[in-house]
Amino acid sequence: MKILLAASEAVPFAKTGGLADVAGALPIELAKLGHEPVLFIPAYRRALESGQPVEATGQEFTIAIGSKRVRGCLLRSVLPGSDVPVYLVRHDEYFDRPELYGINGSDFIDNCERYTFFCRAVLESIRLLELNTQIVHANDWQTGLLPAFLKTEYRGVPGYEQIASLFTIHNLAYQGQFWHWDMLLTGLDWKYFNWHQMEFFGKLNLMKTGLVFTDWISTVSPRYAEEIQSAPLGSGLEGVLQQRRDVLSGIINGVDYSIWNPANDPHIAQQYDVNTFETGKAVCKAALQREFGLPVEPRTPLLGFVGRLAEQKGIDLVVKVMQDWLRSSPAQWVLLGTGDPAYHQALTTLADRYPQKVSLRLAYSDVLAHRIEAGADVFLMPSRFEPCGLNQLYSLKYGTVPLVRATGGLADTVTDVTRESLEAGTATGFSFREYSPLALGETLARVCQTFDIPSVWSKIVRTGMSQDWSWTRSARDYTTLYQRMLSRVKQPAVV
Repeated sequence: MKILLAASEAVPFAKTGGLADVAGALPIELAKLGHEPVLFIPAYRRALESGQPVEATGQEFTIAIGSKRVRGCLLRSVLPGSDVPVYLVRHDEYFDRPELYGINGSDFIDNCERYTFFCRAVLESIRLLELNTQIVHANDWQTGLLPAFLKTEYRGVPGYEQIASLFTIHNLAYQGQFWHWDMLLTGLDWKYFNWHQMEFFGKLNLMKTGLVFTDWISTVSPRYAEEIQSAPLGSGLEGVLQQRRDVLSGIINGVDYSIWNPANDPHIAQQYDVNTFETGKAVCKAALQREFGLPVEPRTPLLGFVGRLAEQKGIDLVVKVMQDWLRSSPAQWVLLGTGDPAYHQALTTLADRYPQKVSLRLAYSDVLAHRIEAGADVFLMPSRFEPCGLNQLYSLKYGTVPLVRATGGLADTVTDVTRESLEAGTATGFSFREYSPLALGETLARVCQTFDIPSVWSKIVRTGMSQDWSWTRSARDYTTLYQRMLSRVKQPAVV
């Protein structure tokens, strides 16, 4: 299949979140399965300074944006370690900026214009490059206009009439909402600015636009696909998603095991695998305790947290539970991340008060993230919501038992330790449902009780490390979905 993936960011060119990991990994795995993917991203300053080789294609175009005509061009690169083409849409006035979406906490005021230009350029490139595209795979609100343009302006145009569109939601909380006059920038008829299609409480909503016009919708876990069909995780779009539930799927993101694998990780004190984890993790744990200034105590549970210090990640629960546990439990805590200043202060206070039990790094370090995954006994992810989550998947591979709240992708990937799951050999971690400090504390007590039974703990670790959450698995699921979509392709009805 000839698949065009469009995203607002992709590793290793430009990244702010998990979307970039998906966009950088999925096309490579699709190519390995025999497909012909191409990836389109904006030519951000960060992308052009990423160190990846980029060359001119000679292809130029002029795009109508409202009453203006804007010139742009295409650059070309490849995804590292593959032959997958990456086309970068260049217009320096839009994309030659220090950040991707905004600066100093505020979005760029012309984001609607920037991504309208990007979407139109992507579709024009199908003709310019003679791509013979069968699937357009759009991702998040920045590409929400792609399905709309396909269903309206490109309906019946030779070379476009049989293209099927997939729109993937990575995080429904970010919707691309703009004032209603920005509708003029899209070039679409005002008749589409209605509550059934593009309008949302008086504003233009590009996430809603993608959901309404696309042939199929996917999101990054089956559980999240269910959760977003009702409030509060539907973020106001639950009605749209309920109406389209017959074309809504959930596919778990994958892990790049060439990067996140203790058997070949260059950042950790000792490499190990499922057969050698008992000695390997012991070495990594001691090294982590020394690096973070904690006493080297092999049989004291070491709890790790890596992520944004924000309520979405459950850090409010973590702080409240720590305040109780630090007075009564010997457990050690290692935390890495940045976020809300209030949590910076709360965690700094705890680290100062309990230096033998708490070590905090208010930063982000990829190297330290690897070392925490390898050295911790338990990884904390008590998220309020989590569309997919990746750290729990890293933790499973590293033999670091995840403690998660049963939401989104966390519920789909971590099997709670119960008597039944232990007997069945399926237990991989600990989970709870109610979003409260009490529920997290009770689950943490279960964790520590189980940690004191080495034979049971080793069984849980071994089961987790044996899981396959690779991108190969995810790419096969996407392939099945693409094939299902193509089998349904017909001449689009008049909208």
